[in-house]
Amino acid sequence: MRRLTEAEYFGIERAAEFKSEFFDGETFAMAGGTPQHSLIATNLAREFGNRLMNGRCLAYNADLRLKIEATGLCTYPDLSVICGPLRFAPGTDDTVVNPTLLVEVLSVSTEAYDRGRKFEHYRQVPTLQEYLLVSQTEPRIEQFIRQPDGRWLLNEAAGLEKGLESPSLKITISLGEVFAKVSFVPAPIRPPSPR
Repeated sequence: MRRLTEAEYFGIERAAEFKSEFFDGETFAMAGGTPQHSLIATNLAREFGNRLMNGRCLAYNADLRLKIEATGLCTYPDLSVICGPLRFAPGTDDTVVNPTLLVEVLSVSTEAYDRGRKFEHYRQVPTLQEYLLVSQTEPRIEQFIRQPDGRWLLNEAAGLEKGLESPSLKITISLGEVFAKVSFVPAPIRPPSPR
């Protein structure tokens, strides 16, 4: 199979009707989400947008493409927050490289990737200070905060009455707002066995 160049990927992606990730010459179609995923992502964008309205940081939805310069991965986080001017990948005006905070809404099909390989890529972004993993099955957000020595510290907030403080953005987001009107569908303890 012939591998695509990054320039070829950008050309195809700009004309495509659906979004794809790009890594090491290959593209990977991104699946559509559930109604819960869509509502949570919309609530997140509104909550971050409202909290950041008067500052120098802005929240962007999943339409904004991110390139991890150290690894070459191009992807679409569910939410990106960028503080200060946008910095674009060379030769583009639609692919950013300098997020301060990234958010992924977990799903059964993407959770292992979002926690594992994708987070490995995200950790290579020098400007990234926080990474949030947002549950679809309960009101819970896991927050990974970059420490001065490069380690990532896990913090967690659970419950609709809770708030989550963002040290890099100096705001607190409300889990009640993030999960407003979400009908939770509990995840099975084990995946169904094939028959």
